[in-house]
Amino acid sequence: MKVFKAFFTISILALSSLAIAEGGGDRVYGRMMQENQQAMEQYALKNGKSNPEIVHYKYGMDLDIHKIVSMTQANIDCAVAPSRMTFEDSAGKLNTVEYRVMGTNCPRGG
Repeated sequence: MKVFKAFFTISILALSSLAIAEGGGDRVYGRMMQENQQAMEQYALKNGKSNPEIVHYKYGMDLDIHKIVSMTQANIDCAVAPSRMTFEDSAGKLNTVEYRVMGTNCPRGG
């Protein structure tokens, strides 16, 4: 079961890099993170839950993901940028993990 959870978590984080964002720049990412935080606060209020704290992902972190609520889109530039995933754990608590993801528009070596 732990192997499945680890595979699922890695898959979700990898899939986020396939999404398309509006473009580069600190302003875009800042606005995207702010909009995500506001949306998650509204989701928490609507569902009678506490606002999620933002935790920075560390390699090997044990994530108890029961239901994914939101994921921010990855950038389309060839650069590392912040991204967030908000999820409910098995106890129903909202959690937000911020991590860094590589953009999707990188040249391929041949």
